[in-house]
Amino acid sequence: MYLDVCNIVLCLLAYHDASLLQACVACLIFTLGNMFRYSRRVSCQAKHRMVERDAASSGINVGTYESDRIRDLPGQPSTPSVSHFSGYITVNEDHGRALFYWFYEAQSEPSNKPLLLWLNGGPGCSSIGYGAVVEIGPLLINKNGDGLHFNTFSWNQEANLLFVESPVGVGFSYTNTSSDLTILEDSFVAEDAYNFLVNWLERFPQFKSRDFYISGESYAGHYIPQLAEVVFDRNKDRNKYPFINLKGFIVGNPETDDFYDNKGLLEYAWSHAVISDQQYDKAKQVCDFKKSEWSEECNQAMNEVFQDYREIDIYNIYAPSCRLNSTSSSMTIAYDTTSYGHESLTKNYRVGRMRIFGGYDPCYSTYAEEYFNRIDIQSSLHANIEGGNANVTWKVCNGDADGRVPVIGTRYCIEALGLPLKSSWRTWYHDNQVGGRIVEYEGITYVTVRGAGHLVPLNKPSEALSVIHSFLTGDHLPAKG
Repeated sequence: MYLDVCNIVLCLLAYHDASLLQACVACLIFTLGNMFRYSRRVSCQAKHRMVERDAASSGINVGTYESDRIRDLPGQPSTPSVSHFSGYITVNEDHGRALFYWFYEAQSEPSNKPLLLWLNGGPGCSSIGYGAVVEIGPLLINKNGDGLHFNTFSWNQEANLLFVESPVGVGFSYTNTSSDLTILEDSFVAEDAYNFLVNWLERFPQFKSRDFYISGESYAGHYIPQLAEVVFDRNKDRNKYPFINLKGFIVGNPETDDFYDNKGLLEYAWSHAVISDQQYDKAKQVCDFKKSEWSEECNQAMNEVFQDYREIDIYNIYAPSCRLNSTSSSMTIAYDTTSYGHESLTKNYRVGRMRIFGGYDPCYSTYAEEYFNRIDIQSSLHANIEGGNANVTWKVCNGDADGRVPVIGTRYCIEALGLPLKSSWRTWYHDNQVGGRIVEYEGITYVTVRGAGHLVPLNKPSEALSVIHSFLTGDHLPAKG
């Protein structure tokens, strides 16, 4: 019997030795090979940013972080006080390539709390537009994008939070070299992310020896383990590379491996009554998900599956779809029809009355776009909005649906690792209710969050905070209500 329809997985991974880290990366990245070609992924509609700017002006100077402090962010509530910084970190001076970051100090005892990096997926989704202001940051976007409000479930209760817009071309991140935008495979992104970390730690040297964790969701199931592998490998040579005190990584709803993800996608759609028995049987018969290219018959069968997702919110199948008109968002889920075979899936949102499901508002991405496209907001965040071809619209991610990264596929992937079992599948509790399920393997803890959609901290913020607390502190999730 599969989990309840809205159960979503958080995959907690902490490495203890090189062999386990390599095993995690093998499952999440390389099992079938050639897993990271952008043409086969959901398009997030993020416009690539080419900006003629002296990259050195963003600097990697030691201890210059005070110039990045955010002092007067429009719409920020006056209380409680929030200490945060934003700006650019150069990752390649020759190409003029820089990544934009937003950093929040921990709410209490920041000098004693770990450093937690957050990456959204996509590929091409903004960690600022999703992670920072919709999910886990202390300042969340208001409805209609007219300001911010304080998040009582912010993860900076547990850690110092660092968000980065990656890869280059996403959000406010930019490059002066157009060819950079044609080579954005995962290894390139991991190298940029590593250079970002090294240079960010030069700007904030007080965190150089701090316990460091990587977190994120969705396609970050590729980004995170690859970055962890780069850090792990280079930590071996302290004469050549600076040491980064990496302790582990956590990935929510990770996109891992095409075979397991697609197999899980189909089974999830059938077991949760999205598609008919006939559609399920047909797709099983004509699709070989182990192949990198699908047959025409498989393309047609899977297109029919996706067609049945058109009228519901595929991020959370029991929640309403957004019906808010927006001038800055097409709200389009676009699949590459040339190499992957999926037809374009466009949600036609109409103005109308909408019942919000359990406090969940499906129009969050529209609100974020409205807010971050304001000139006064960009100025306060020290975002580069001038120069050559910088006259573009800031875009939040509009894709990567929960139906494409179901709990079933992740379970298949973890099973394929063949890791020794430490503790059996059990229930964990939150506020005297079932929070989800948990099972521990050697080096990996696998957690589900009951009732959550694709963005766990958005749908279940209190439960998500409990999970990250458990991950960072080593405390067990409650076994009784």
